[in-house]
Amino acid sequence: MRSCNCTSDQQWANLLAVMGKADLFQDPRFSTLAGTGTFTRALAALLGAGSTVFAVDDDARAVRALRELSTSTSGGARVIAVKADFAQPVVLPGLVRGQAQLDGILLANALHFVRDQERVLSRLVEHLRPGGRAIVVEYDRREASRWVPFPIPASQWPQLAESAGLAEPSITATRPSSYSGVLYTCVATNSR
Repeated sequence: MRSCNCTSDQQWANLLAVMGKADLFQDPRFSTLAGTGTFTRALAALLGAGSTVFAVDDDARAVRALRELSTSTSGGARVIAVKADFAQPVVLPGLVRGQAQLDGILLANALHFVRDQERVLSRLVEHLRPGGRAIVVEYDRREASRWVPFPIPASQWPQLAESAGLAEPSITATRPSSYSGVLYTCVATNSR
């Protein structure tokens, strides 16, 4: 775990606390929208042995880092790196196209890069089995910038989740962001 992008043990502990606070990670097959792997590492550690994490990113350097993660210690979870733009239809290797097979999807600091968040979230929810969960980590109380071009205020999460076919949306954790505003974790369940 020392290879995490987090710069200190406290940052790593805070990340796990924000992600794990609501006991959301009991299912074995998740997809993350990944970057260089900070949240993928945390998810793999929380899921543990016997789990599969599909880590999706469109950046070649990020995918290389994710592939290195898939061959290193990842809490016993199998990490499969996928080069794809999550805002477009995504095919995950080994899964049957058109069948909802994921137990969960983690979108950590990802949706704020997409203008049409409802459309993209709706498309991703199609991968979730009935009862599967979408977990989103985003910033609240933050102005639009080049790093967060389309912020999603926490107050908008219930409407966004329900418009994507998700039920029981809730905010499960918050903490001050090191960058600006408040980092929050929210969840909703696939009601289809």
